Amino acid sequence: MKKLLLLLCIIFISSSAIAQKTYTINNEELTLKTEVDGTLDLLWNTIDSQFRYFVKTTDNTIIELVNTKDSNNKYQEEYKTVLNKITNNNVSTQKVNLTLPSLRSFFDTYNASQNASYSQTERTKIKTRIGVFGGITNNPFVENPDNTASVLFGAELEFFESKTLPRHAGFIGIRHAAEHKDFEYAATQIALGYRYRFINQSNFNIYANVKFATYTITNTENDSGGAFDAPFIFGLGSDIKINENGFITFTYNELFSIFIDNQGNFPIDFAVGYKMNL
Repeated sequence: MKKLLLLLCIIFISSSAIAQKTYTINNEELTLKTEVDGTLDLLWNTIDSQFRYFVKTTDNTIIELVNTKDSNNKYQEEYKTVLNKITNNNVSTQKVNLTLPSLRSFFDTYNASQNASYSQTERTKIKTRIGVFGGITNNPFVENPDNTASVLFGAELEFFESKTLPRHAGFIGIRHAAEHKDFEYAATQIALGYRYRFINQSNFNIYANVKFATYTITNTENDSGGAFDAPFIFGLGSDIKINENGFITFTYNELFSIFIDNQGNFPIDFAVGYKMNL
């Protein structure tokens, strides 16, 4: 299972790099994303836990946009001076902040003033999908001597930003593993998780996901109750588009957990479901 986790990490890193480009700026090699592409390009990335922004001109000159403090702890707003100079003061920088949304708006306004056919950057929108599913599970993290498989069913709400982070998604899910006549165990679980689509095509995607926080209510022959946990349970899945707003989904969940031991049985946790865009 550790090898699978390593493989997923490698896929995540290599896929993320596809959408970025490396530049050498003032003898510093930086991997940057293109947020706005026009007469002036807006480049950015998070580097050493800091947001850094750059402007790229038509002659491929790249200048960093900064906002340092002077000896009196007052912001100097150097980025406004740079923007004023390279735009010949054609667009006011008075209300421009050194944030991605504010810079994006400024670059869009300037690029549109220079090129009538320029298409402004689509504003960030959080999209959601809701899904239902059903399948079987052998409850791999619970002692199950006869490896009995039980019915499971549930629902999920997925949310993602389709433009700048189309591969990334968060989700809230609820699932219930029913009691089997030969295995007196039932569990209802609410989970928060993260999903990464390492293959993300228009008509299908394949993803890895992790449930990092759960609340599980269990009912056994001798006991019942609920508990919070941070299990970091990993799984795989795929969505296949069948119409404009609908997807058939296949999942293989509960492959392994970082903090919960597998109880000896090979993990069986398969489900088939349907998702739709809201």
